[in-house]
Amino acid sequence: MEDERKNGAYGTPQKYDPTFKGPIYNRGCTDVICCVFLLLAIVGYVAVGIIAWTHGDPRKVIYPTDSRGEFCGQKGTKNENKPYLFYFNIVKCASPLVLLEFQCPTPQICVEKCPDRYLTYLNARSSRDFEYYKQFCVPGFKDNKGVAEVLRDGDCPAVLIPSKPLARRCFPAIHAHKGVLMVGNETTYEDGHGSRKNITDLVEGAKKANGVLEARQLAMRIFEDYTVSWYWIIIGLVIAMAMSLLFIILLRFLAGIMVWVMIIMVVLVLGYGIFHCYMEYSRLRGEAGSDVSLVDLGFQTDFRVYLHLRQTWLAFMIILSILEVIIILLLIFLRKRILIAIALIKEASRAVGYVMCSLLYPLVTFFLLCLCIAYWASTAVFLSTSNEAVYKIFDDSSCSLTAKTCNPETFPSSNESRLCPNARCQFAFYGGESGYHRALLGLQIFNAFMFFWLANFVLALGQVTLAGAFASYYWALRKPDDLPAFPLFSAFGRALRYHTGSLAFGALILAIVQIIRVILEYLDQRLKAAENKFAKCLMTCLKCCFWCLEKFIKFLNRNAYIMIAIYGTNFCTSARNAFFLLMRNIIRVAVLDKVTDFLFLLGKLLIVGSVGILAFFFFTHRIRIVQDTAPPLNYYWVPILTVIVGSYLIAHGFFSVYGMCVDTLFLCFLEDLERNDGSAERPYFMSSTLKKLLNKTNKKAAES
Repeated sequence: MEDERKNGAYGTPQKYDPTFKGPIYNRGCTDVICCVFLLLAIVGYVAVGIIAWTHGDPRKVIYPTDSRGEFCGQKGTKNENKPYLFYFNIVKCASPLVLLEFQCPTPQICVEKCPDRYLTYLNARSSRDFEYYKQFCVPGFKDNKGVAEVLRDGDCPAVLIPSKPLARRCFPAIHAHKGVLMVGNETTYEDGHGSRKNITDLVEGAKKANGVLEARQLAMRIFEDYTVSWYWIIIGLVIAMAMSLLFIILLRFLAGIMVWVMIIMVVLVLGYGIFHCYMEYSRLRGEAGSDVSLVDLGFQTDFRVYLHLRQTWLAFMIILSILEVIIILLLIFLRKRILIAIALIKEASRAVGYVMCSLLYPLVTFFLLCLCIAYWASTAVFLSTSNEAVYKIFDDSSCSLTAKTCNPETFPSSNESRLCPNARCQFAFYGGESGYHRALLGLQIFNAFMFFWLANFVLALGQVTLAGAFASYYWALRKPDDLPAFPLFSAFGRALRYHTGSLAFGALILAIVQIIRVILEYLDQRLKAAENKFAKCLMTCLKCCFWCLEKFIKFLNRNAYIMIAIYGTNFCTSARNAFFLLMRNIIRVAVLDKVTDFLFLLGKLLIVGSVGILAFFFFTHRIRIVQDTAPPLNYYWVPILTVIVGSYLIAHGFFSVYGMCVDTLFLCFLEDLERNDGSAERPYFMSSTLKKLLNKTNKKAAES
């Protein structure tokens, strides 16, 4: 390996250049074709959004609509006094995907109230309940047909099931009353086509539907918790931001001490977590019901139930113990490398100190990502609500117009009705037969692809901007006197002016891999019901390969962007040069770069763990001073998890600046070693701290 590096298998090392003083200012535009493609794609993306907003109606997600596309309970319409939606055949609504879109392939009508009794059309027609039954038939229904014709034409449902309104939709109350469905597995009903259907299918379909609607009710309770705890969540996030900023500032002056304090605190926080789990596990010993297993309990919407099980705390204790052992073992084996990495962190702290505005740049990235997410989500909602109710002509005879689309309002007086007297215009499905409706799936894929492309472009812009600023610091011979004014803004301007195409190129490659991973996940969900072991094995291998490929591309892109920020070369050249530079110094990469990533991870865990423990004690009313201040909640884990996730994102935002600074300084450090030799004629640009780091690594290499 060493011989290959010396013989130039990974490119030729950089030569000494007396004119090189850091990021090149005299540069030209790179990867212009990709820039043009990105602009055209954005124009197309805007066009897709406009088309979706024209055809879509997000009210379909919130408010129920009948088969004619009319909203139930909407003021000023004939359905104003009919707020609930009734499904003729609930079995067809069993798919969770259908329920999320609230578009079941069965006739739907708006009703004043949901059914409260079990009736079949055949029995109701010859009883006093027929007037009650008719309110669940299509509007304008007239009792001038036979039973088979009514059920065939879809004028009335074949059966009524006692139902409860949930989210303004009628769903069977399977467990509402004991004995409501007094039927066994063999009880059947006539479906109007001469066939017999097992009532078990109806029960299973209703259970699945109620399961999805219970999840929706869970979401409403979570929303209620957010409404009473949002300000406390914000306070928790502000505390996380203050801790992150304080940590960064202390690193500037006390890097060595702070790193060791961070390591010790992480070990202590995990140790306390293990101790707390053990105490809860011991406290529940002997309590009634505490020995029930998680498998027997199953899924519960009230997660507090799990905290009364000993097995839950045992699982938490095992997970934390494994994490604690892994961290301690890594610290033992990496103790010497940690000492070397601290020197690199000290230098990064100085660079961040001279470019303090870099700590605020993650806010710009966050704002741009929010725009991307908002546009993608709104476009996806409008696209998913663009479907329309499709009606087709049905006829038992050999009518040539059968299966053609029709309009139920104009069909009785149309030529089609006269040509086929026995034909009927009946609801078929939700969708559409226009070119737009046939292209909806492709538009959704394009929407997801553009989201990945633009989000990766925003992240790439941030990486190039920060790399340009920190590279300006490193290549300043007299720090900070030779540091240019406003290095961050200068780097941002260079990135947008000259390298939009290169950033688009790198983001495009990553977006293609990510959209392939999404498609593989979709196919994997579709194949779960299949018993083809070869297909499952192949899908698992593909998912693993593309996951590894995505990680490698992210690593390559990150270092390529640093080279773009310094030299202004195109994406392919920058990626090749960065990869070869790292391969020529693979030992130093393993010793320094990845150890700093591990230390930053510990810093994130320290901040997240500290804020998470504080949130746990506050929202569970265990802090006596503010015991009465904490709001009452349905699920106290909602604000706790929100604070933990938000704290991680905040800490990641601050430490990402540090991480980019370390990576940039490290690549510049390797370039400096190849360009210069430390003599008076070819002096190193590195600081005295990095010179000590160089001496330590050389000494370590000589000893080994």
